[in-house]
Amino acid sequence: MVNAISIDVEDWFCVYNLESIINKSEWGKYEYRADRNIIKILDLFQKYGVKGTFFILGWIADKSPDIIKEIENRGHEIGLHSYLHPLITKSSPDEFTKDVEKGLNAIIKTGIKQDIIGFRAPSFSLTKKTMWALDILRSFNIKYDSSVFPVGFHPDYGIIDAPLSPYSISDNMIEFPMTVAKVFGRRIPCSGGGYFRFYPYWITKKLLKNVNRDKRPAVFYLHPWEIDPGQPRVDLPMFKKFRHYNNLHKTEIRLEKLLKDFKFTTIKNILGF
Repeated sequence: MVNAISIDVEDWFCVYNLESIINKSEWGKYEYRADRNIIKILDLFQKYGVKGTFFILGWIADKSPDIIKEIENRGHEIGLHSYLHPLITKSSPDEFTKDVEKGLNAIIKTGIKQDIIGFRAPSFSLTKKTMWALDILRSFNIKYDSSVFPVGFHPDYGIIDAPLSPYSISDNMIEFPMTVAKVFGRRIPCSGGGYFRFYPYWITKKLLKNVNRDKRPAVFYLHPWEIDPGQPRVDLPMFKKFRHYNNLHKTEIRLEKLLKDFKFTTIKNILGF
Protein backbone atom coordinates (compact mmCIF):
# COMPACT_ATOMS: atom_id res chain seq x y z
CA MET A 1 0.00 0.00 0.00
CA VAL A 2 1.14 3.52 -0.80
CA ASN A 3 1.07 6.01 2.07
CA ALA A 4 1.32 9.80 2.19
CA ILE A 5 4.32 11.64 3.59
CA SER A 6 4.24 15.28 4.63
CA ILE A 7 6.62 17.89 5.95
CA ASP A 8 5.38 20.79 8.09
CA VAL A 9 7.86 23.45 7.01
CA GLU A 10 8.82 25.62 9.96
CA ASP A 11 12.03 26.38 11.86
CA TRP A 12 12.98 25.36 15.38
CA PHE A 13 11.81 28.63 16.96
CA CYS A 14 8.35 28.56 15.31
CA VAL A 15 6.88 25.72 17.34
CA TYR A 16 4.02 26.15 19.80
CA ASN A 17 6.09 24.38 22.45
CA LEU A 18 8.44 27.41 22.59
CA GLU A 19 5.81 30.13 22.21
CA SER A 20 5.89 31.14 25.88
CA ILE A 21 9.61 31.92 25.59
CA ILE A 22 10.13 33.04 21.98
CA ASN A 23 7.90 35.89 20.81
CA LYS A 24 6.78 35.64 17.19
CA SER A 25 7.69 39.28 16.61
CA GLU A 26 11.32 38.30 17.36
CA TRP A 27 11.61 35.25 15.09
CA GLY A 28 13.97 37.19 12.82
CA LYS A 29 16.50 37.53 15.64
CA TYR A 30 17.11 33.78 15.98
CA GLU A 31 19.49 31.57 14.02
CA TYR A 32 17.72 30.51 10.84
CA ARG A 33 18.36 26.86 10.02
CA ALA A 34 15.34 25.82 7.95
CA ASP A 35 17.00 25.96 4.51
CA ARG A 36 19.72 23.42 5.20
CA ASN A 37 17.28 21.01 6.83
CA ILE A 38 14.75 21.26 3.99
CA ILE A 39 17.49 20.51 1.45
CA LYS A 40 18.54 17.47 3.49
CA ILE A 41 14.98 16.16 3.36
CA LEU A 42 14.65 16.91 -0.36
CA ASP A 43 17.89 15.04 -1.07
CA LEU A 44 16.74 12.08 1.01
CA PHE A 45 13.40 11.97 -0.79
CA GLN A 46 15.20 12.16 -4.12
CA LYS A 47 17.48 9.27 -3.14
CA TYR A 48 14.45 7.01 -2.63
CA GLY A 49 12.28 8.39 -5.42
CA VAL A 50 9.71 9.80 -2.99
CA LYS A 51 7.34 12.69 -3.65
CA GLY A 52 5.71 14.31 -0.63
CA THR A 53 3.49 17.15 0.53
CA PHE A 54 5.21 20.18 2.07
CA PHE A 55 2.89 22.31 4.20
CA ILE A 56 4.59 25.71 4.16
CA LEU A 57 4.57 28.37 6.83
CA GLY A 58 4.08 31.69 5.02
CA TRP A 59 6.78 33.30 7.17
CA ILE A 60 9.25 30.73 5.83
CA ALA A 61 8.10 31.44 2.26
CA ASP A 62 8.86 35.13 2.76
CA LYS A 63 12.27 34.24 4.20
CA SER A 64 13.23 31.58 1.64
CA PRO A 65 11.32 31.93 -1.65
CA ASP A 66 14.00 30.04 -3.59
CA ILE A 67 13.65 27.03 -1.26
CA ILE A 68 9.88 26.94 -1.86
CA LYS A 69 10.47 26.98 -5.61
CA GLU A 70 13.06 24.22 -5.21
CA ILE A 71 10.48 22.07 -3.42
CA GLU A 72 8.15 22.48 -6.40
CA ASN A 73 10.94 22.01 -8.95
CA ARG A 74 11.69 18.61 -7.41
CA GLY A 75 8.11 17.52 -8.00
CA HIS A 76 6.54 17.85 -4.57
CA GLU A 77 3.13 19.13 -3.56
CA ILE A 78 2.91 22.42 -1.70
CA GLY A 79 0.23 23.07 0.91
CA LEU A 80 -0.39 25.75 3.53
CA HIS A 81 0.57 25.57 7.20
CA SER A 82 -0.64 29.14 8.05
CA TYR A 83 1.50 32.29 7.98
CA LEU A 84 2.59 32.77 11.59
CA HIS A 85 1.69 29.40 13.17
CA PRO A 86 -1.34 30.48 15.24
CA LEU A 87 -3.47 27.77 16.79
CA ILE A 88 -7.02 27.89 15.44
CA THR A 89 -8.22 27.20 18.98
CA LYS A 90 -6.71 30.54 20.03
CA SER A 91 -7.86 32.52 16.97
CA SER A 92 -11.05 34.31 16.04
CA PRO A 93 -12.56 33.68 12.58
CA ASP A 94 -11.33 37.10 11.46
CA GLU A 95 -7.79 36.46 12.71
CA PHE A 96 -7.74 33.04 11.07
CA THR A 97 -8.98 34.45 7.75
CA LYS A 98 -6.28 37.11 7.70
CA ASP A 99 -3.55 34.60 8.57
CA VAL A 100 -4.64 32.13 5.87
CA GLU A 101 -4.77 34.90 3.27
CA LYS A 102 -1.33 36.21 4.25
CA GLY A 103 0.13 32.70 4.19
CA LEU A 104 -1.27 31.89 0.76
CA ASN A 105 -0.09 35.21 -0.65
CA ALA A 106 3.43 34.65 0.70
CA ILE A 107 3.64 31.23 -0.96
CA ILE A 108 2.15 32.41 -4.26
CA LYS A 109 4.59 35.34 -4.29
CA THR A 110 7.51 32.89 -4.46
CA GLY A 111 6.48 32.13 -8.04
CA ILE A 112 5.27 28.53 -7.69
CA LYS A 113 2.99 27.31 -10.47
CA GLN A 114 0.75 24.78 -8.72
CA ASP A 115 -2.54 25.59 -7.01
CA ILE A 116 -2.55 25.23 -3.23
CA ILE A 117 -5.38 22.89 -2.28
CA GLY A 118 -4.23 21.41 1.06
CA PHE A 119 -4.00 22.79 4.60
CA ARG A 120 -2.61 21.59 7.90
CA ALA A 121 -3.41 23.51 11.07
CA PRO A 122 -0.58 24.37 13.46
CA SER A 123 -0.51 21.82 16.27
CA PHE A 124 -3.48 19.96 14.70
CA SER A 125 -5.80 22.61 16.15
CA LEU A 126 -8.80 21.73 14.02
CA THR A 127 -11.14 20.38 16.69
CA LYS A 128 -14.88 20.13 17.21
CA LYS A 129 -14.79 23.69 18.54
CA THR A 130 -13.03 25.07 15.46
CA MET A 131 -15.02 23.49 12.62
CA TRP A 132 -15.93 27.04 11.56
CA ALA A 133 -12.43 27.19 10.03
CA LEU A 134 -13.45 24.78 7.24
CA ASP A 135 -15.77 27.32 5.58
CA ILE A 136 -12.98 29.88 5.62
CA LEU A 137 -10.52 27.42 4.08
CA ARG A 138 -13.04 26.54 1.37
CA SER A 139 -13.43 30.22 0.51
CA PHE A 140 -9.73 30.18 -0.42
CA ASN A 141 -10.24 27.11 -2.66
CA ILE A 142 -8.68 24.69 -0.19
CA LYS A 143 -10.03 21.24 -1.08
CA TYR A 144 -8.63 19.09 1.71
CA ASP A 145 -7.45 19.37 5.28
CA SER A 146 -5.02 17.13 7.16
CA SER A 147 -5.27 18.40 10.73
CA VAL A 148 -7.65 16.18 12.66
CA PHE A 149 -5.98 13.86 15.16
CA PRO A 150 -8.48 11.09 16.04
CA VAL A 151 -7.43 10.76 19.68
CA GLY A 152 -8.86 12.01 22.96
CA PHE A 153 -5.92 12.13 25.37
CA HIS A 154 -4.03 15.22 24.17
CA PRO A 155 -4.77 18.55 25.93
CA ASP A 156 -4.22 20.70 22.82
CA TYR A 157 -5.79 18.72 19.98
CA GLY A 158 -7.85 15.71 18.99
CA ILE A 159 -11.33 14.50 18.00
CA ILE A 160 -11.73 11.16 19.74
CA ASP A 161 -14.53 9.83 17.54
CA ALA A 162 -13.23 11.06 14.18
CA PRO A 163 -13.00 8.48 11.37
CA LEU A 164 -9.58 6.92 10.84
CA SER A 165 -9.60 6.93 7.02
CA PRO A 166 -9.99 9.94 4.70
CA TYR A 167 -13.57 11.22 4.81
CA SER A 168 -15.80 14.13 3.86
CA ILE A 169 -15.61 16.48 6.84
CA SER A 170 -17.92 19.13 5.34
CA ASP A 171 -19.38 20.12 1.98
CA ASN A 172 -16.60 20.11 -0.62
CA MET A 173 -13.87 19.40 1.95
CA ILE A 174 -12.01 16.12 2.46
CA GLU A 175 -10.19 15.30 5.69
CA PHE A 176 -7.10 13.08 5.72
CA PRO A 177 -6.81 12.51 9.48
CA MET A 178 -3.52 11.93 11.21
CA THR A 179 -2.82 8.22 11.43
CA VAL A 180 -3.49 6.08 14.46
CA ALA A 181 -3.28 2.30 14.75
CA LYS A 182 -5.99 0.32 16.52
CA VAL A 183 -4.42 -1.93 19.15
CA PHE A 184 -6.76 -3.88 21.45
CA GLY A 185 -9.45 -1.29 20.82
CA ARG A 186 -7.20 1.67 21.61
CA ARG A 187 -6.09 4.36 19.18
CA ILE A 188 -2.29 4.64 19.16
CA PRO A 189 -0.76 7.60 17.25
CA CYS A 190 1.90 6.60 14.74
CA SER A 191 1.87 9.51 12.30
CA GLY A 192 5.35 10.87 12.98
CA GLY A 193 6.67 13.97 14.73
CA GLY A 194 7.21 13.56 18.46
CA TYR A 195 5.73 10.06 18.37
CA PHE A 196 8.34 9.07 15.77
CA ARG A 197 11.11 10.34 18.03
CA PHE A 198 9.65 8.83 21.19
CA TYR A 199 8.96 5.27 19.96
CA PRO A 200 11.79 2.91 19.02
CA TYR A 201 11.71 2.64 15.23
CA TRP A 202 10.48 -0.97 15.26
CA ILE A 203 7.31 0.14 17.05
CA THR A 204 6.55 2.81 14.44
CA LYS A 205 7.14 0.25 11.70
CA LYS A 206 4.88 -2.32 13.34
CA LEU A 207 2.08 0.18 13.93
CA LEU A 208 2.19 1.48 10.35
CA LYS A 209 2.08 -2.08 9.02
CA ASN A 210 -0.94 -2.63 11.28
CA VAL A 211 -2.62 0.38 9.65
CA ASN A 212 -1.86 -0.88 6.14
CA ARG A 213 -3.19 -4.35 7.01
CA ASP A 214 -6.44 -2.58 7.87
CA LYS A 215 -6.45 -1.34 4.25
CA ARG A 216 -5.83 2.23 5.37
CA PRO A 217 -3.22 4.54 3.84
CA ALA A 218 -1.19 6.29 6.52
CA VAL A 219 -0.15 9.92 6.51
CA PHE A 220 3.26 10.58 8.04
CA TYR A 221 4.53 14.01 9.10
CA LEU A 222 7.82 15.53 10.21
CA HIS A 223 9.31 19.00 10.71
CA PRO A 224 12.69 20.04 9.25
CA TRP A 225 13.98 20.96 12.72
CA GLU A 226 13.45 17.36 13.86
CA ILE A 227 16.47 16.20 11.84
CA ASP A 228 18.65 18.97 13.31
CA PRO A 229 20.27 17.93 16.63
CA GLY A 230 22.60 20.94 16.41
CA GLN A 231 19.82 23.50 16.74
CA PRO A 232 20.11 26.10 19.54
CA ARG A 233 18.77 24.87 22.86
CA VAL A 234 16.27 26.81 24.94
CA ASP A 235 15.81 26.37 28.68
CA LEU A 236 12.39 24.75 29.01
CA PRO A 237 10.39 22.99 31.72
CA MET A 238 11.30 19.31 31.84
CA PHE A 239 8.31 17.93 29.93
CA LYS A 240 8.48 20.54 27.15
CA LYS A 241 12.23 20.00 26.88
CA PHE A 242 11.68 16.28 26.44
CA ARG A 243 8.98 16.80 23.82
CA HIS A 244 11.12 19.12 21.73
CA TYR A 245 14.61 17.65 22.02
CA ASN A 246 14.09 13.92 22.57
CA ASN A 247 16.02 11.79 20.04
CA LEU A 248 16.70 14.56 17.53
CA HIS A 249 19.99 12.81 16.77
CA LYS A 250 18.12 9.68 15.66
CA THR A 251 15.40 11.19 13.47
CA GLU A 252 17.25 11.44 10.16
CA ILE A 253 18.45 7.83 10.43
CA ARG A 254 14.93 6.66 11.26
CA LEU A 255 13.47 8.67 8.39
CA GLU A 256 15.77 6.92 5.93
CA LYS A 257 14.70 3.54 7.32
CA LEU A 258 11.07 4.57 6.89
CA LEU A 259 11.63 5.52 3.25
CA LYS A 260 13.16 2.08 2.67
CA ASP A 261 10.39 0.16 4.44
CA PHE A 262 7.28 1.87 3.05
CA LYS A 263 6.03 3.40 -0.19
CA PHE A 264 5.06 7.08 -0.08
CA THR A 265 3.52 9.76 -2.28
CA THR A 266 1.76 13.11 -1.86
CA ILE A 267 -1.51 13.58 -0.02
CA LYS A 268 -2.94 14.99 -3.24
CA ASN A 269 -2.17 11.73 -5.05
CA ILE A 270 -3.68 9.55 -2.32
CA LEU A 271 -6.91 11.59 -2.36
CA GLY A 272 -7.08 11.59 -6.16
CA PHE A 273 -7.04 15.32 -6.80
